Amino acid sequence: MNPEIYVIALVGVLAALYFLVPPVLGAFIKFRGKRVITCPETRKPAAVEVDSGHAALTALLGDADLSLKSCSRWPERQDCGQECLLQVALAPHDCLARTMLEDWYHGKTCVLCRVQFHDIGWSDHKPALLGPAGNIVEWREVPAEQLPDVFSTHQPVCWDCAVTGSLMLSYPEVAVDRSRISAPIVRQG
Repeated sequence: MNPEIYVIALVGVLAALYFLVPPVLGAFIKFRGKRVITCPETRKPAAVEVDSGHAALTALLGDADLSLKSCSRWPERQDCGQECLLQVALAPHDCLARTMLEDWYHGKTCVLCRVQFHDIGWSDHKPALLGPAGNIVEWREVPAEQLPDVFSTHQPVCWDCAVTGSLMLSYPEVAVDRSRISAPIVRQG
């Protein structure tokens, strides 16, 4: 084959990628992740996950077509009309569970050490919660649909205090809380 044909084919592929990848990738990123919506049927929070792969592929044809991949009300209500998708379409970033968590922590201080929260490290040093009973709760233990209730009943705890508190609760016989021990008196001379 002619080298010119290879160049033309390469230019064609690059042009296609240039025009096709941004809407597909953009829709995939925009619609992935757990979201908390108000169920139109019950008027209570529900956790949903949009089929981001389907949204990405349909974005090639124009607007992304949204459909649910999962819902906290399934399998009982799996045949619902999925009217909740309007909430996702109107505010995809705002109903994202991660956004709700970041907004809740913003400007707060750890209830135990009083260190102020800044950017949350969701991949490594995840903050936690102090429950009404004094227990440390990790976010992976909280179903997304319970976020609004948890925000009103729990207090923010930084990662350091969560790890320390969990160790002290799990191993009280070997853990020592030195913050309650006063400094020894040193006598000179």
